[in-house]
Amino acid sequence: MSKICQFLTIFVAVWPLMVSSLYAEDGFTQKDRELLIELKMKMLEIDRRFEQVDKRFEQVDKRSDGIERRLERLESVMMWGFGLLFSSMLGLFSFVLWDRKTALSPAIRKSRELEEREELLEKALKEYAKIEPRFAEILKTLRL
Repeated sequence: MSKICQFLTIFVAVWPLMVSSLYAEDGFTQKDRELLIELKMKMLEIDRRFEQVDKRFEQVDKRSDGIERRLERLESVMMWGFGLLFSSMLGLFSFVLWDRKTALSPAIRKSRELEEREELLEKALKEYAKIEPRFAEILKTLRL
């Protein structure tokens, strides 16, 4: 039993020295440090990739801004085009109405003159029919 006690005593005495050699002052082993360095490298690589993704997003944003500007210009051109189209249609419609009015007014005036003349001729024929009985018979047959 004494050998076991001696072994345990030596083991207990040497144990702190062994543990202290395995762990550095900050409590990390060499393997832990290597893992931390590896982790740092991976994190830097991930950061670089995120920066690249951010740059690509910025490029896509710039492209979409350019497309938006083009669409706004196209919309503006279309609105001007429709405005010109509808205003020219309105102008053409107004011209057609004005032309009809000016073209028909002489015909209407001439028609009124002819109606007045017809009425005067009818009056004259009826007056003459009062004097001439044969003429009155002709007017009756014609229903005038």
